[in-house]
Formats: sequence, C-alpha cells, structure tokens
Amino acid sequence: MYLKELHSQHNKHPWIWTPWDLVRWSIALIYGLIQRVIVLLYKPYPPKSPELPNPYGRIAVIGAGLTGISSAAHAIAHGFDVVIYETNDSVGGIWSHVNSTSGLQLNSMLYRFHPAVLWSRGFPHRDEILKEITRIWKQYQLEPRTRFNTPVTSVRRITSPDSQEETDPAKGGHARWVINDGADGIFDAVIVTVGTCGTPQWVEFEGMPAGFVEKKKAEQKRELEKRASADAPSTDKPTFSTEVPSSSSEEGEGNNSEDKAEKDQNTYQGPILHSSQLDSADASQLEGKTVVVIGSGASGVEAVETALARGADKCIMVARDDKWIIPRNMFIDVLIAMQPFGRQMPLSFLWEYFLRLWQYHGIEDLVPAHRGLFEGTPVVNDEFLYHVRAGRCSYIRGDTLRLTSRGALVNVRSRESRPKDPGEKQEIEGDVVVLATGFEKPDIDFLPEDLFPEQYDRPNLYLQNFSTEDWTILLTNSAYQNAIGTVYQHHFTIDTRILLTLLLDEGARPTPHDMKLWVDVVRFLKRGAKGGAFSFFTYMELTIWVILFHILRPDRLRWLPFIMFGWGVHPRKK
Repeated sequence: MYLKELHSQHNKHPWIWTPWDLVRWSIALIYGLIQRVIVLLYKPYPPKSPELPNPYGRIAVIGAGLTGISSAAHAIAHGFDVVIYETNDSVGGIWSHVNSTSGLQLNSMLYRFHPAVLWSRGFPHRDEILKEITRIWKQYQLEPRTRFNTPVTSVRRITSPDSQEETDPAKGGHARWVINDGADGIFDAVIVTVGTCGTPQWVEFEGMPAGFVEKKKAEQKRELEKRASADAPSTDKPTFSTEVPSSSSEEGEGNNSEDKAEKDQNTYQGPILHSSQLDSADASQLEGKTVVVIGSGASGVEAVETALARGADKCIMVARDDKWIIPRNMFIDVLIAMQPFGRQMPLSFLWEYFLRLWQYHGIEDLVPAHRGLFEGTPVVNDEFLYHVRAGRCSYIRGDTLRLTSRGALVNVRSRESRPKDPGEKQEIEGDVVVLATGFEKPDIDFLPEDLFPEQYDRPNLYLQNFSTEDWTILLTNSAYQNAIGTVYQHHFTIDTRILLTLLLDEGARPTPHDMKLWVDVVRFLKRGAKGGAFSFFTYMELTIWVILFHILRPDRLRWLPFIMFGWGVHPRKK
C-alpha cells in the first residue's frame, strides 16, 4: 500500500533508475515497516462480532468524525459498549466537507488517529483520510452502533435517591446519562467529539450581492434539517449552491435601469466562493483567472494552492494578520512541539530566527512582527511560500474594507502595523473572490450548564478535556484552541483510556475539587501567557500533564501501561 504510488510511477519508466529513486523506495519501505510495527505493538483487537456480551460499561460518543470514530474504536476494543450520534449522514466529520485536495498539514506519521491506521504517503488527501476513518469504523463493529441524522439536543443526568453516593463525583461516584429521549438507554460516560469546525463561516462584506450571506446560511440550515429528517443514511457528499444571487431586487417600483447600474458599480460581479467549495461546479471558473483569497490561515493557504492547481493564473492573498508558517518536516515539527512550557519563552526567538532563515529566505517581510511562534497554531506548509517567491501569489497585508465591482477595497498596511491601523486604500482586482474565513465553532449547548461553572468552561478544563464537575464528560478535541503538536497519543488514545481507567477504578477518580485545583495550578504556572493558560499548548506540555497525572497519584501508576500504550485491559468473556 505504502509503495503503491512509487511502484505505479516506476512502471511508467522502468528503464530509468536514479539514486534518488533508491532513496525514495528506501524511505517508503522504512515508513511502511514502522507503521506495521506500530500496528503490531499498539493496535487493540477489534471485536469478532457485533455482540459485546458483558461490557464494563456504556459510553455515548457525540460526533462521527475522525476523533469520534477513534474514541469509539478504543472504547469497544477494551470492553465498553458504545453508541455514536452523528448529525450528518456519513462518518468523517469535517473531512467529509472539505475539498478533495485538502490534506494533512502534519506528516501522517504524526497524525495517527488510531494505531491501526495505514497511510500510503506522508501527506494523504481527503479521500484517503475518509477511507481510513471508514475502515476503522467498520473493522471495530461500529456500523450498527452509529445513529446517523441524529443531532444531540439533550444530555441529561439520571438521578435516584437510592444511589446518590454512586452518582456523586465528590464521593467517588459518577453521573449516569441519557441522550435525547433516552431511547438508547443509560450511559456511564459521554465523549463529545464535535471538534472545532462546523459549517462554513460566511463573513459579510459591504459590496456583496444583496442577501448573499443570508442565502448561504439558509442553504446550510436547510441542508442540516434535511439530513436530520432523512429516513436513511446517504453516502452522497452534501453540496451547497455557489450561485451568485442577482444584485438587484425584483420588489418595489424604484428598480429602474439607473438604480441597477448604480448598484452594479458598487457590487462585486464575479463568483464568491467559500474556501471549502473549490470542488464545486463554479471552481471551473478558476482556470486562467485571478483569484483573490481573503484570509491567511490554513484554509487560505490551502485555497491558494488549490486555485493554482486548478489552473488559476494568479492568486492574491489579503492577510488581515500574519501567521507563522512552519515546514512540512517531521523532525523540525517534532522538535518545535517538544518545547515543554506551552507558551512564548525568552529563547523562543531562536526557533523564530531559524525559521526566518530556513522557511522565509527571500520573503522575510512575511515573518509575523507581533506574533510569537508559541502564541498560536502555525500553518504547516511548504508550497505556499514557493508560490509567493515565484510571483504566482501576491501577499497583501491589510484589512478588507468592502468588495467592489472588480474585486476588493483593502486598507494596505506595513509589516509593523496591526489590524485596523492606518494604511493606504487600494482596490485589489480579481475575477473570483474566495472567502478563507474558516468554519463556525460547534456548540455544546446540549450539555448541562452546571458542568462548566464560571472560570472552568472551555478550554479551562481538567487535563484540558474533562469537565471539572464530572470526569465522565470528556470533550476530546472539542475544547482545543491553539497548539503545536502531533495528533497521535494524547488527542485520541490517552484521553479515552484515562476515561476508561476512571470508570474501571473508583480509587483513581479525581473529585471536582481536585480537578479545579489542577486547573488553578496550571493557571498559576502559566500566568501571563497570551490568551490564557489553556489557549495554547505544546505536545510536550500534554505529555507532562499525563506524567503528573500518574506521579501525583501513585495508586494510578499500575494503569500506566494501559493509559500510555493500551496494554492490559481486554473485553470480559461471557
């Protein structure tokens, strides 16, 4: 599988062998062997049949994206029954709603959402990612346990006067939960994996056709309602219209040709796309055109790459604020993630100086002037800066004031400026406007409000993911804001196995007081960190948290092999 791409390329020219070919084959072979070793050592055995006769407990998983499928697969492999609730009609989460050219930012060796994953390349694209998610979903008997088109509207506690001690976290117990109307029974824990990206976020600018944003939001709402009311799941990818509504109104008597001409002069005339729509029919209009991309985050960088790959003549990125861009180099990324303090430190300038030389040579003006490397999630990319150097993409730092009939009016600023500082107004002309404005943050309003008291709401949670009021509520990847790290152990495996450990061992459970104290201590140690103590972390910081989780409670040490590696807990026999 991991040699397939190289093999197909070599078959086209079997008579050509170069030293570089041998290096690539060797790397591919080693890469594949490492993955096989990981599978052999860490993959938990999937159930042999859909029946789980004697489970340790029952867990509800809200969200069938990459995180939810991984969490559910781990839970069932270790003897816990699960039910997955998914608003849409397919697994994959955000990966099922992005362009086919969208791929991993991190090297796939660092993006192992489950030990059984087998990637074919270093940076796989959407279809391969969805294929692996689906394969894990089927292999771990999760199909009959998934409720598609089922939005979660309520998560409620089950209380009983006869079992108050069993359901009181302060006394070593934990709450029991029912989802929606309780049709699936009682659950011992809930894992919320709604992620950080929901529906496309449409930002309204003056100069858009009348009602444009309202129409897009209405389309998204109708699509979600359609999925929720569907009788059976569908494998079709949901689509949203990219039609640009007319800038004139058919209502009223004052809409004469002069009014229409005046409106057209102030209204953008070309297609307006969201960065997630570049697979749509209107994306064919990119060929040979100048594309204006509004936004400089990961979606903006990817939009530039995709537009150029689809034949765009040139891209112009309008960046309100500069973002750090780090290379797609596994070793460099791991070294950066090994910074243990999860914040900007006095010596962080060394990494910034290195990146200026390594990554930004020739275009040093793009280096952020007011943002430290350890103050926000960097964009992991190599190609974008090459396009800037080659002149295929122009980078304009400024505030988008409005759209015009020919493009966008931008307050262009210097490198040392900040958003909304004075600058020079310029009209940026383009045939297509792409809004790289990200996605709406999913709500968790279905959870009881008392799980998140003041000062202990997202992201200020125990171990960054557990509610401080009841550890049976785990928000894996749903409290995340910014980080530099990998996506292997902590996000999907360690957090889930900590939850399973606490369900299995009453003596290992933290009380609400303990969990709040932990949050307070981290706040004290990271006081002064930009954005708050929990708004940014590194992978090394997460590792330290897990180590202290065991060291500060020696009675948990016996669970260390299970929590770290998944060893020692197996489903009960009949």
